[in-house]
Amino acid sequence: MTQVLHRGRCLGTVPFVLAVLSATVGDLAAQKPVNIPADVPARIQPLPTLREQAVEQQAWLELRIGRVLPKLMAEYDVRMWILSMREYAEDPVFWSIISPTTFAARRRSIYVFTRQDDGTVERLALGGTSQGGVFEAYRSTRPAPTQPTAELVGNEQWRLLRELVEERDPENIVLNIDPVWAFSDGLHAGEREALEEALGPELISRVKREPRLAMNYIALRLPEMMPRYRKIQETVHAVISQAFSNAVITPGETTIEDVEWWMRQRVRDLGYTVWFQANVDVQRAGEVPSSGPTVIERGDLLWTDFGVVALNLHTDTQHLGYVLKEGETGAPAGLWQCLANSNRLQDILMEHMEPGLSGNTILANTLAQMRAEGINGTVYTHPIGDHGHGAGPLIGRWDGQEGVPVRGDAILLPSTWHSIELQATTPIPEWGDKPASCRQEEEAYLDTEGERHWVFRRQDRFHLVW
Repeated sequence: MTQVLHRGRCLGTVPFVLAVLSATVGDLAAQKPVNIPADVPARIQPLPTLREQAVEQQAWLELRIGRVLPKLMAEYDVRMWILSMREYAEDPVFWSIISPTTFAARRRSIYVFTRQDDGTVERLALGGTSQGGVFEAYRSTRPAPTQPTAELVGNEQWRLLRELVEERDPENIVLNIDPVWAFSDGLHAGEREALEEALGPELISRVKREPRLAMNYIALRLPEMMPRYRKIQETVHAVISQAFSNAVITPGETTIEDVEWWMRQRVRDLGYTVWFQANVDVQRAGEVPSSGPTVIERGDLLWTDFGVVALNLHTDTQHLGYVLKEGETGAPAGLWQCLANSNRLQDILMEHMEPGLSGNTILANTLAQMRAEGINGTVYTHPIGDHGHGAGPLIGRWDGQEGVPVRGDAILLPSTWHSIELQATTPIPEWGDKPASCRQEEEAYLDTEGERHWVFRRQDRFHLVW
């Protein structure tokens, strides 16, 4: 069994995850990869109505809470998990346990998960809502105290929480406190002080740190999410293809800012949102002005970094385009070699993304093979899903090719999604051997068996502006 430790705590085990997400026949069909030829244009995939989206998201929520969480709590020997937060100071896990019609915590929202002896998990809400029936509202079974202790005066929720914990008498309690993993550090400082005061020293002595619970609950993806995610990613490809075309760009007139705002407006009109401002840039044989608006010219190598959100599923995609010179019918051979080098680096990375290895090990193995094959590149891949920069292991950073301390030590798990983000730098003969950086980013996933696939497809040819 492969394990990686963080301060003596294993950050995941591969056999466990395979057990967590053992797929049904329907699940396997949902995560089956597609093979759409590169010459078949990507299509805009319209989103269903908001009401239909909510039904889909609610089904995912019920599956995640019922299928994934009990196995995680059993694997990490967690008896009780308390999530406590206030409006506009939500725990990162909050966004992965709520119904699509919930937009924020209400006043104080406390959610308590208790693992039973039969392996099921009791799910109680003290404040907030039932999230479509996923949680049961907790009501006191005791009379209100006639002389409540000072720490409980004026706050019925804290009295209820203490009563709940005392009645269930858990062997251990996990709170989301961790100095490294943001996804496992959602208990705000003031909230922690109030919670500890309410529970008292004896119950607080049972608290243990378990960052894997929050991190991997967020990280693990349901196979049932893949059909929708694939449609979202195909839409991203279609929007970029249109942005990097004469429908949007007039060489010598259109600026990179024009394209950025067109992309953002286009997805908003389609009912999507973005989680960062679209970024467009150019490289060329000559110098790119360092100030003022950058006008797109013939012979430019285009690049975009573009991330959209729909049904709380995030994408992060980088594609390349080329603006043809007069008389050209395609990009010059040097740029094609640059793209080929980047594609090859994608292949190498995917080959080394074996479940059970840490992000740092995968990075080292990838870079060693990259150098052996004579490619000059960097790798900075990250998980994705409920968040754009998602929970799980980092495989390099653009400024950390020697490995990423701690965050790169987490292991890669099956049933996770990743943005394969990297670049290859190649001298371009047609530019007088001036180097070009072919930066690409494409969504990929590990299925329940740990096999790697592209969500839609990867870019292996340039978008062209005539």
